Amino acid sequence: MATQQPHDLNCLTIAELERHAEQRMDKQTRDYYNEGADSGSTLLENSQAYSKYRIRPRVLRDISLIDTSCLLFGARSPLPIGVAPTAMQCLAHPDGEAATARACREAGVIMGLSSFATTTLEDVAEASGDNPRVLQLYLFEEREHSRKLIQRAKAAGYKAVFLTVDTPMLGRRNLEIRNQFKLPKPYKIANFTEDSDSTASKTVMDGASYDTGTDEREGKKSASAPSYRDGEQRKPPAGPISFHTHAPNPTLCWDRDIDWLRKECKPEMEVWVKGIATSEDALLAVHHRVDGIVVSNHGGRQLNGALATLDALPEVVDAVQGKIPVHIDGGIRHGTEIFKALALGADFVWIGRPVLWGLSYKGQEGVELCLRLLRDEFTLCMGLAGTVKVLEISKDYLVKVDKSGFVSRL
Repeated sequence: MATQQPHDLNCLTIAELERHAEQRMDKQTRDYYNEGADSGSTLLENSQAYSKYRIRPRVLRDISLIDTSCLLFGARSPLPIGVAPTAMQCLAHPDGEAATARACREAGVIMGLSSFATTTLEDVAEASGDNPRVLQLYLFEEREHSRKLIQRAKAAGYKAVFLTVDTPMLGRRNLEIRNQFKLPKPYKIANFTEDSDSTASKTVMDGASYDTGTDEREGKKSASAPSYRDGEQRKPPAGPISFHTHAPNPTLCWDRDIDWLRKECKPEMEVWVKGIATSEDALLAVHHRVDGIVVSNHGGRQLNGALATLDALPEVVDAVQGKIPVHIDGGIRHGTEIFKALALGADFVWIGRPVLWGLSYKGQEGVELCLRLLRDEFTLCMGLAGTVKVLEISKDYLVKVDKSGFVSRL
């Protein structure tokens, strides 16, 4: 990313990138990627939260040498941003996660891979080369499925697993229901083909139902079915692995599952928890010796009415007291917003939907464009705010604006 690239005069902002993507995606894909839970208020507030803050720029400082790098997994990252794990990227572009991995490699930016990717974790590792990568993990009720995935990630050189902890149940996504969303042929949930038959592995919604009164276990033998309780006995999900039947796990708990995951992953991979939004859970994460936290609300796709991630960030940072890294995702659409998140105590930020928009726009080239826009905006913001190192960015550079327009120091 050090080489100066010419501007794409048709796309100079992330907002323009979103508009280009909307024109290229079919309705099912557009709705799937862009929808939030229920009314979408938390999805909207993830972005709006950044407008509550203004930057306090300092002047007459030598900013001739700006260093945007930061420490990540024991090495220097050229930017304090990574590509967040997002599912089924072949919906956006035929090259899918492989194109994203190549773009990340060119930029030197870490990539997060979803368990429910349309490209295998091994193929993504090959496309990534020496560039670092992490695996987002849903811990299934039948742990053997997760154990297999962890072992493959270890062998493929992934740095960490990011355990998604905010999906004990799935949020209600109305457009997904109305569209009866399915992954079109020839794509498939690539990491679970060995656990799925040829038809079900291609179908995201197999066995899924939002009507808890229906018996999902009736019908074809090969259909996926969610877990349920039969008296005192709990029945785990059955059939081929699908997102709606296997990803939600209402049995997850701190005392049992984090210890199990650490034993499976260590020492080759770190264990992070993704989906923390309160100080209480941040303290539990520290107590259970996780390696890091991602403040996240699943892109506004789970509990509608939950705090925006930027609003949740300060209490998590205060609770952790620097004992482990705190990252954040959700709603970041400009380099100044990266600056604001870091100023409020985040060590690093993850970018989700804008990367998908770039992928839809021009494949690998579009993802590179997305990362370049954010890099240039962030670098400019650092310089104009009077900072030259990421560690200099603090709450001293922010004020908060209330609904009446009054400004207060943090």
